[in-house]
Amino acid sequence: MSSEGLRVPRSRGEGARQVLIESHLLEPGRAILREEDYLVLPLVPGARPPEGLGTIVTREFPPVPSSASSDYRDRLSGPPEFKARLPRSFDVVGDIVLVRIPEELEEHREKIGSALLEFVPGARIVGADRGVHGTERLRSVERIAGTGGWTTRHRENGIELTVNVEKAYFSPRLAREHDRVAQAVRPGERVYDLCCGVAPFAFTIARGGRAGAITAVDANPSAIELARSTARRYAFGSRVTLVEARLESFLPGAEPRELVVLNLPREGIKYLSSVARVIAPQGRLFYYEVTARAELDTRAKVVSDTLGTGADWRASDVHVVHPYSPSSDLVAFTFERGSR
Repeated sequence: MSSEGLRVPRSRGEGARQVLIESHLLEPGRAILREEDYLVLPLVPGARPPEGLGTIVTREFPPVPSSASSDYRDRLSGPPEFKARLPRSFDVVGDIVLVRIPEELEEHREKIGSALLEFVPGARIVGADRGVHGTERLRSVERIAGTGGWTTRHRENGIELTVNVEKAYFSPRLAREHDRVAQAVRPGERVYDLCCGVAPFAFTIARGGRAGAITAVDANPSAIELARSTARRYAFGSRVTLVEARLESFLPGAEPRELVVLNLPREGIKYLSSVARVIAPQGRLFYYEVTARAELDTRAKVVSDTLGTGADWRASDVHVVHPYSPSSDLVAFTFERGSR
């Protein structure tokens, strides 16, 4: 029997699938269809996906076999102890899959890559994630399956961001934070997105249309060029001023603004006293930091003290975004400045 589906380019398949899952619009009992460079995702009856996500079409969707697995690890053969050591999670950026390979499984990385390439809808290439390094937060990746380069378009919050996972920092795990901060912007507020990477915070805020001015700053020229590519794709892209600069050179001459984002999880603390000077009275700072779990209860006080004693600072929100390591988490802090 025919039913409605959402037709999307393969490069946007996983992003669209996640949107439909989160909105309870994906029909779980039917298979995803592959049509050359497109995927067709089965929709629940009466579903109305977000505008611009894809094209509604009618297709015959075969049922998913009862034996079908929802875990890529079931596609790999080996004893139970081998499967137990396989990575449980992975990241999808556009049509790129990134996975951390444990050292003891390095000799199996191509098999792991092939299993993920087959498992993730629309995947084009799988990379072994060797971690983020340096002040520009560049990610080292090794191709373990698939073809093509590391540039892709990643869809989140209704925006297609141009991303190169080797040349500029981007984390798909922050999509909800990008939206949360954008929703918090008050009409007319001026915004700094510091250490912006490919500027997902800035563009999500710009799409909302409430900010009076948005300036996104990063020292990595590749990140700024990728952000320019995104900006050219949208009318609201012109609302974002992109600046290639190090914080040390940008902050001294910057005028205060009402909302500041600083996403530099490992090194941001050393810039906080300078960042504090560009937050206007009654303004807010959205700050992200990798925090040891044992220090979480006291960390807001430490950060507040680092912001300085020249103003009153109040932590209005502290929450864990996601686990970072066995003993630490990425934590989001929101600080509000007093009237002085």
